[in-house]
Amino acid sequence: MVSADCDNTHYPASRGLRSGYAMDDEQFEQWRDLLESRTGMTLSPERRSFLEANLGTRMRELGCDSYQAYYEKIMYGPGAIVEWATLVDRLTVQETRFFRDEEAFNLAREHAEYLFSRANRRVVEAWSLGCSTGEEAYTLAMILSEAAGSAPGQRYFGVTGSDISLVALDKARNARYGPRKLVTTPPFWQERYFRPLEDGTRQIIPELRDRVAFSQLNVLELKHAPMHGMDIIFCQNVLIYFRRWRRREIANRLAERLAPGGLLILGSGELTNWQHPELEPVANSQVLAWKRSDSLNENRSDYGQSR
Repeated sequence: MVSADCDNTHYPASRGLRSGYAMDDEQFEQWRDLLESRTGMTLSPERRSFLEANLGTRMRELGCDSYQAYYEKIMYGPGAIVEWATLVDRLTVQETRFFRDEEAFNLAREHAEYLFSRANRRVVEAWSLGCSTGEEAYTLAMILSEAAGSAPGQRYFGVTGSDISLVALDKARNARYGPRKLVTTPPFWQERYFRPLEDGTRQIIPELRDRVAFSQLNVLELKHAPMHGMDIIFCQNVLIYFRRWRRREIANRLAERLAPGGLLILGSGELTNWQHPELEPVANSQVLAWKRSDSLNENRSDYGQSR
């Protein structure tokens, strides 16, 4: 039985899909345009099956039997805002893991160690953009903890994780991960920063969780983001979902939020032919990164070179 708020009699021009959830070209364009206009993310034609599967699952849960009926519900129906948030969670939560890009995290740690080595530097702030369920943000916290611990004197750090998905952020704050999530995490890090729970999962220790804050953020609204003066911005596997012109726009916004001497790390191949007047590419063949100019360090040419 079709639910009242997704009943075809309420929303005209619906197309029955009782024999399946196959999507024609016009429907795909309609949904792709909606997703891009609201989140900036674009779906290639090759990802039509991904869109069909996720929309179809949600439509069955609601009792909708057509893409048009569900589209009208998202646009104009009761609870449209809540339903859109639910759908975004289905479409944007990405699979991730701890220490996903080891070389990038090594570069971030080297940068943190350099900052902590300066006599006037006591605090380092990092930002994980598109943090999903928290693995990247907590990995940053782990390496910053190690860098702070090896520096002379008292050193502090903080990490901000942002994502568009509220469901993913709730999981990140809970900081509990099953064995599959930890299969590639070296034993050293598991023993040092996780505690085992009775159900077989592991949870980030409170001392590290207290250093990490999570916030919902739509990348299209970066100009309103409260994050400023960041020493490290980690934005990997995010830009691939955006058009090239928007990738450059996002990178420019992130550059504005770097502190002097700050480090911006992107995913390999996510951005080409981009320059910023205040940033210099980091000489590392395995990591795509830029460093904002720092008057105290402009001549340190060996920084970030792979060994």
